[in-house]
Amino acid sequence: MSRQAVIIHRNDEDRATLQVWSRSTSLEHRQVLRARIILDAAEGATNRVIGERYHIKPSAVSKWRRRFAAAGLDGLLDAPRSGKPPIYNEDTERRILAKLDEAPPSGYATWNGPRVARALGDVSDHQVWRVLRKHKISLERRRSWCISTDPDFVPKAADIVGLYLNPPENAVVLCVDEKPNIQALERAQGWLQLPDGKAITGYNHEYKRHGTSNLFTALTVATGQVYAKHYARKRRIEFLDFMNSVVAGYPEGTELHVILDNYATHKPKDDRWLRRHPNVHLHFTPTHASWLNQVEVWFSILWSGALRGASFTSPRELREAIDRFIAAYSEDAHPFLWTKDMVHAVAPRRNYSDLCR
Repeated sequence: MSRQAVIIHRNDEDRATLQVWSRSTSLEHRQVLRARIILDAAEGATNRVIGERYHIKPSAVSKWRRRFAAAGLDGLLDAPRSGKPPIYNEDTERRILAKLDEAPPSGYATWNGPRVARALGDVSDHQVWRVLRKHKISLERRRSWCISTDPDFVPKAADIVGLYLNPPENAVVLCVDEKPNIQALERAQGWLQLPDGKAITGYNHEYKRHGTSNLFTALTVATGQVYAKHYARKRRIEFLDFMNSVVAGYPEGTELHVILDNYATHKPKDDRWLRRHPNVHLHFTPTHASWLNQVEVWFSILWSGALRGASFTSPRELREAIDRFIAAYSEDAHPFLWTKDMVHAVAPRRNYSDLCR
């Protein structure tokens, strides 16, 4: 004896919704079909008749009739599914990062994705790369750093940052340093036409050396203006000559705060010059922290603007090119905006596995 079909009862709101679903062209086909099944069932059609009309089994019609009778419109929606269980979990991630802390296989200097996967045995290359991307780890990229080991890093850095952010009233703050041994390299350069007809500009990798020059530079922090002199050598005598010319450029008695690195020519044991110039105050950057000196930024600008790829046949030609650059730079010079009010001497991370903590 066949089971009696579930009788469908619907209100006007459900009917309106079912009619919208049954005529929709944007809903999934299965949801449209279910709406039509319920509408037909409400008109009294049997499961067999509805099944033949839509080319489905009567048992499928019965299923959706029961679901609608029990839960209304919600019964016509798909029940949530758990999906495929995950293959990898947090333990897998920890294993991958822990493996990076170990020495690579014999014969290799570094890890890469496939080597990590092979070493683990049950993890795919793609999962290794997913974990590396998540933690922004690039095994092929090599970076270098210079960590200050100065025990007085904090007070020295605070002193210099204080001069940048809150300079003494009626005083001038200068950043002084040398760019030593700038090479006068003569290069063959110009346009080169390739076999495919394209033309590129560049220079030959071969060059001739024509000597070097040392550039002593003073950057005025408040204005960004640069004063520089060229010297054949970079001894204490050249440094003092440069400092004499710097001091002479300001009215007598002007208070000067000079930021320097720890190069030996800057800080002799018996500094008679400094005693003769009581208005000059020297501030030394911490060891291995010359990046605190803003003149280093200007040296990068000089290199990219006037030296990189240039050709010089003599040190004199090199010095003239630098002087022309300084003259052009001075027309638009502006102070560097120092925004970092806290500086920390932080050591690099030692273990990848710490990333999971």
